[in-house]
Amino acid sequence: MVVLSRLIPAFLAAASGSTYPCRVIEPDPLQQIDRTWVSFRGRKLSYFSGCDYFRLSTHPEVLSTLRAGLKRYGWSVAASRMTTGNHVLYKQLERQLAQFFEAPAALLIPSGYLTNLAVAQALAGQWSHVLIDEAAHPSLSDAANAFGCPVLSFGHRSAESLEAAVSRCGAGARIVLLTDGMFSRDGSVAPLKDYVQVLPRDAMLLVDDAHAAGVLGAKGRGSLEYAGVDRKRSIQTVTLSKAVGTFGGAILCSAALRTKVIEKSHIFIGSTPLPLPIVCATRQALKILRADRTLRERLVQNTQFVRDGLRNRGLVFPETPGPIVAAKPKSAAAEVKIRASLLKAGVYPSLISYPGGPPSAYFRFVISSEHTRAQLDNLVAGLADCGRLIEPLASVGVPV
Repeated sequence: MVVLSRLIPAFLAAASGSTYPCRVIEPDPLQQIDRTWVSFRGRKLSYFSGCDYFRLSTHPEVLSTLRAGLKRYGWSVAASRMTTGNHVLYKQLERQLAQFFEAPAALLIPSGYLTNLAVAQALAGQWSHVLIDEAAHPSLSDAANAFGCPVLSFGHRSAESLEAAVSRCGAGARIVLLTDGMFSRDGSVAPLKDYVQVLPRDAMLLVDDAHAAGVLGAKGRGSLEYAGVDRKRSIQTVTLSKAVGTFGGAILCSAALRTKVIEKSHIFIGSTPLPLPIVCATRQALKILRADRTLRERLVQNTQFVRDGLRNRGLVFPETPGPIVAAKPKSAAAEVKIRASLLKAGVYPSLISYPGGPPSAYFRFVISSEHTRAQLDNLVAGLADCGRLIEPLASVGVPV
């Protein structure tokens, strides 16, 4: 759910500080090929962007299932699930999702971005305050406003700041907390267990686990499993376009909340559901993710390989749980040199700007289970050769 952009500094020649003015333009077209490569301006480059962590979007079995689903079911039910579009495949996938994540129930939503808003529509009017991480994903910010009550932000990943915000709400407050499980900008995670300890007992957590689902936890169940937080106080939303490699989203929750979303969310009621071939492909991807434990093992190994390689070359990056390396250029001129170094190493220079994130662009590299050691070596070399031009991660504005 990150917007990949090529940013052009406004005053490239004159820029010399750690931040610089820039404008966002439409990214150049990219053609992903061979799972971990991209065709860019006539060159084949290693691709460390996007968040298809296991490259299931191009897995042969997933693609075969997609084609078979298209042939058997056609493309779309062309109707809301609340009218004539409630195909049996939706219920089958929801049961499969609930089983994979060990949740009481699941409900499919046509877009991962809209899962949080659908929850907010269903629960509007039931809470006195929304508390939200100041660096939360925009989908959570949109959802916060839909709850219909005051919204207070707290410091990024700070239980101490959260406790102060709880105190400002006053005695008897009914609180719902909104946060990403794993933050896509740097791979850090929310301290959910610490949050539970400072929240009132009747508070609820809405955790956007778009990037943690399938990645974190012993069995890939996401940030709740990773933190050891009980589901009784938590609502988990997931995006199927990341670790699962397909499309759409789902709410993992109680059976009662599932019913409430069906009854009250205009997003659910008024939307055409996922195309049936995508449902078929998602079911197959989940089977692979559940059966092949080596996927997560390779993801961890590849991530550690990159971090160790950078450390051995004098660049120290935080040991965040997520398979993401973020590097901020010290200046606009440094950005140009880093891009050149990465291109020389055969790596696509993924410079991004994120809503609510750092004021200037930074490079973000997402490791997958399918990158080869040669590709990982090239990434390390491309960054290490211009290490003096990179700010420490803390300067990116994302505490870890």
